[in-house]
Amino acid sequence: MKKLLFLDFLPRSADLALLLIRLMTGLSMVWFHGRGKLLNFESMHTQFPDPLGVGSTTSLVLALFGEVLFPAFLAFGLLTRLSALISAFTMGVAFFVIHGGALSGQNSGEMSYLYLAAFCVPLLAGGGRYSLDRKLGAAG
Repeated sequence: MKKLLFLDFLPRSADLALLLIRLMTGLSMVWFHGRGKLLNFESMHTQFPDPLGVGSTTSLVLALFGEVLFPAFLAFGLLTRLSALISAFTMGVAFFVIHGGALSGQNSGEMSYLYLAAFCVPLLAGGGRYSLDRKLGAAG
């Protein structure tokens, strides 16, 4: 009964968990959030929000770095901690500046908050055994 209640029949693997969170957060960020910005760059670049005061086009390019390039790197475990930091920063700006730190209501930033939390895991833990960083000789 104890084995069932504590799920002891499942193998424990921090490296597998890191792979899973890297793949799920990185690829879903690219697909569900970055892809639309990338495909509609031409129509969005003049009206994109400018939370950092650097201009709409520059803000969109920075968002693409944080929602396409570095999440893709993160999924593969390439420059894992840097990729997680940049992606987390992007989600921090989205949550605190764009959504005003709201977790519910009309302008909810719940998704950016959840992505921010998920990006903090590989930022703190690294990519793990199943990462390109590890294959390339970095600490991973």
